[in-house]
Amino acid sequence: MTQSDDAITRFRRAVGAATAAIAREPEVTLTFATEPPSAKGPHIRMPAPGPHLSRAEVSQARGTADQFALALRYHDDGVHASHAPSGRPAREAFDACEQARVESLGALEMQGTAENLDAALGRQSTALGFDRITDRDDAPLAWALRFYVRERLTGRPAPNSAKRLIDLWRPTIEEKSGANLGALGQFMTDQAGFADAIRRILVDLELEDPDEERQREQDDAPDTADPNDDDQSEEETPGTVAAESSDGEDALGETSQSGGDGEAEFSDQAAEAGDLPGAHDHPWRNPEAGANDLGAHYHPYTTEFDEVVVAEDLCDDEELARLRANLDQHLVQIEGVIGRLANRLQRRLLAKQVRAWEFDLDDGVIDSARLARVITNPLNPLSFKREQETNFRDTVVTLLLDNSGSMRGRPIAETAMCADILSRTLERCGVKTEILGFTTRAWKGGRARDKWVAAGKPQTPGRLNDLRHIIYKSADQPLRRARKNLGLMLREGLLKENIDGEAILWAHARLIARPEERRILMVISDGAPVDDSTLSANPSDTLDQHLRDAIAWIETRSPVELVAIGIGHDVTRYYRRAVTIVDAEQLGGAVMEQLGDLFEEEHGIPGPRGRLH
Repeated sequence: MTQSDDAITRFRRAVGAATAAIAREPEVTLTFATEPPSAKGPHIRMPAPGPHLSRAEVSQARGTADQFALALRYHDDGVHASHAPSGRPAREAFDACEQARVESLGALEMQGTAENLDAALGRQSTALGFDRITDRDDAPLAWALRFYVRERLTGRPAPNSAKRLIDLWRPTIEEKSGANLGALGQFMTDQAGFADAIRRILVDLELEDPDEERQREQDDAPDTADPNDDDQSEEETPGTVAAESSDGEDALGETSQSGGDGEAEFSDQAAEAGDLPGAHDHPWRNPEAGANDLGAHYHPYTTEFDEVVVAEDLCDDEELARLRANLDQHLVQIEGVIGRLANRLQRRLLAKQVRAWEFDLDDGVIDSARLARVITNPLNPLSFKREQETNFRDTVVTLLLDNSGSMRGRPIAETAMCADILSRTLERCGVKTEILGFTTRAWKGGRARDKWVAAGKPQTPGRLNDLRHIIYKSADQPLRRARKNLGLMLREGLLKENIDGEAILWAHARLIARPEERRILMVISDGAPVDDSTLSANPSDTLDQHLRDAIAWIETRSPVELVAIGIGHDVTRYYRRAVTIVDAEQLGGAVMEQLGDLFEEEHGIPGPRGRLH
């Protein structure tokens, strides 16, 4: 039976009051919306409840609210940040274990809260597809650790929908870190002590370099050295880099609710891509660049593990269909708004393609509309017409999409939806569109790093991760055959590191090979290039400088028109033509506006930089 609006209102108020009580924070504000749950300080956003307040819906909503409330009560952002590891896989696992700690404190104190948390975690596990996992390569270690630590601290088993996930990792976790796991219980109320214990577990699981952990412990230890002793020396170690990126979300905010990428990776099931354009190119160096240009100071350690792969080869048809259906559900919510923007762009493009004719000419095509006057009066001469030339040139557009871990959640969903709608719009106007993505095959270095380690870690090795460049839709492929591929962006475990410079040159090389007269490359990204393994073994500006060199080369020496959109990241520092938006919801409007402006320009003259608020 459908509940009245009064009942839903009372339910919302009750959840808000309970959240404030559990958090012991009177300033808590709880809002309900269609977006994924998130929190910024005491301001919490929750999914709106449906019209039927079933027992399951009530428990899930309360459990989600309890997760945020317990974080407000037991979690200190400053302590967390001071103990957090720098590498992304380790950080994912570290955040997950801290979430398990605060939830365990609440579950042990309040039985009702424990049941609510069970319901919320069960729903989240189902939504993330943990109940369908059969291979450990698809099972995120961060989430497995979260459930395992929670089980050790509270004795409560993982939800049924997460049992496959934790069972795939349980033997490894217990074998490698059993001794350190036993110490977690004594630190439940000591966040700093708990963080140190988790860091030791991350070393056991090979998510963190033991040398880095020992160095951290030495740095944290009291300084007892004689200040007058000048003979002390330190071993020189590569420094870590605080590269600019939007990955630094609140560890217990939206990231924890949407499910981090963790350590999940695809198995090497991708088909050989040797017949694909650019598969054997050297994307770090443009073949037309001089010796002192691109590539002189940048190189990969090895390219033998890189891949260019079509989206269908990374996912079976059944899962791809499920992911596409998930994307379609998101699409329903925004298609009205972006659809209107797309229609406006379509009208602008079609207006430039309208056929215009010159009449009453002495030669050309016979004007059939004026044959009647010749029949009525044979002395009238025949009338000819000729089609006028238009400025609309044969065009191809490439969308190059950042598939890094920081894009997970709302940004990657918005990006996939915009790519779908834009491709559909341009296709109607006769403009071919290519959709590409870029990421890496592993976190914190892949087989390239393993090869470097086996070689004795030579100095300044260059890029140490394995590239994964994805073709979601080729320019000659109609959208109806490729639209399901866009759902792949929502797959858990796909989004990893981002090495932008090589990706841009790869997309550029594909465009240069196209026959169209006008070629446009649009890059959508939310952060600077980041690959922990590469940055820790090379100069700190290695990836950033290569990106700048690649952009400068294209903007000054290539016929390709380059434009960028940054999501919460100031791309105007890199690109001559760029716009920065502060929220993923603005992406659709920014994409349509930038392309509309480009098509209005007869010669594609770069426009001003800007920021959308």
